[in-house]
Amino acid sequence: MAEIRELGLGGGPGPMRVILVTGMSGSGKSVALAVLEDVGYYCVDNLPANLLGEVVDFLARTGYLRVAVSVDVRSGPATLRELPDSIADLRQRQIDLRVLFLDAKTDTLVKRFSETRRRHPLSDETQTLPECIAAERQMLQGVLAQAHRIDTSDLSTNALRAWVKDFAGLPGVGMTLLFQSFGFKHGIPLDADLVFDARCLPNPHYDPVLRPLTGRDRQVVAFMENIPDAGKMLSDITRFVESWLPCYVRDNRSYLTVAIGCTGGRHRSVYFVEMLARHFRTTLPVMVRHRELGA
Repeated sequence: MAEIRELGLGGGPGPMRVILVTGMSGSGKSVALAVLEDVGYYCVDNLPANLLGEVVDFLARTGYLRVAVSVDVRSGPATLRELPDSIADLRQRQIDLRVLFLDAKTDTLVKRFSETRRRHPLSDETQTLPECIAAERQMLQGVLAQAHRIDTSDLSTNALRAWVKDFAGLPGVGMTLLFQSFGFKHGIPLDADLVFDARCLPNPHYDPVLRPLTGRDRQVVAFMENIPDAGKMLSDITRFVESWLPCYVRDNRSYLTVAIGCTGGRHRSVYFVEMLARHFRTTLPVMVRHRELGA
């Protein structure tokens, strides 16, 4: 039976907003749902996928304007196959529907299950834990293309809370661009649609004065602005994203994640993300993440 936690009526006048939280077991869905509950959403946990439309209809008639629903592999393969159709149906109505998919690397998920000693929902006598995780990924593939994906592998709980709050606060019209900085030495984020590499540029890390700073600080910005190749790379990335955005829009994407990486993810990539976000924020909803800064 679904666990229903009630806060009361949320939001104000306007269309109903529904945030569907899904993704891999152990990726942080309970944290995300708790955040949404804290900011005024009526939360439904572990809802069978085939009941999504009925529950949203009932809550709409009752007067709830802000609703968060968690649907995942616990629903079972049969009902989960119906989830993409349910999402498409809700999007045809006057509902601001957002799908949040939480993910993490397989070794991270294995470690989390080992630390908590919890059973994986697909666990039985015939499959190992990594095999259960692989089967779960396959079952959720149909939802992933319609969702905003967050890779929680290297995120602190506080960073995940902040990212979920940002997601919930987005305007509900058109495509959202997400620019994310990261360090290659910590791995490429799973949620990236486009990845650019800034490691070929001079590294502020080797300047003792700049090392403790980040790409948000004035001194690092000045350092990067004095590198001609940095300006050229920024222009090239900007032009590339602008050129291909219409294609992603035609593909009915709601979100596009552009990741910029450098070695440590604290200087060059942060600078590029801040500059790109400033440029595109004048025309589109934009989100910014700095993975290695926990922000």
